[in-house]
Amino acid sequence: MAIWVNEQLDPSGLVYACIATRNEKLARDCHQSFQNNLSDEQKSSGWKAQMRTVESWDDVPVNSLKLS
Repeated sequence: MAIWVNEQLDPSGLVYACIATRNEKLARDCHQSFQNNLSDEQKSSGWKAQMRTVESWDDVPVNSLKLS
């Protein structure tokens, strides 16, 4: 079963916020929230929200909030 990882990244690629869950709907809602919370100024300077899947909790960034 996949683990959905949502990350909000600053212009240098550092993870600003990260939430991981096995619930796809929750992950998609979180991704939309991350995107909506980025201002136009942040987007133009290189901030981004990304969603990806991993197979193991070992592949989830250490600083993430893990939801079950």
